[in-house]
Order: sequence, then structure tokens, then C-alpha cells
Amino acid sequence: MSCYGYGGGSCGGYGGGYGSTFVLVVVLFILLIIVGASFFN
Repeated sequence: MSCYGYGGGSCGGYGGGYGSTFVLVVVLFILLIIVGASFFN
């Protein structure tokens, strides 16, 4: 998780700022789906 989270250069192409931004968007999207599913159910 540390190699994706804050842009440390230890994970190749995913180590930069783009990698951390992409992971942040994915996590927020998954949380949005979970919250939406809990409200609709």
C-alpha cells in the first residue's frame, strides 16, 4: 500500500503522482459504491 499511496518511487510506473492519484480515485469510487449500496438496500 505504501508504494501506491503517496508517490514513492519504489513501484515502477505506479510510483509517481499519477499512480497515487489513480489509486485515490479508485478508492473513493469503491467507497461511493459501498455507501450507495447500503442506502439503496
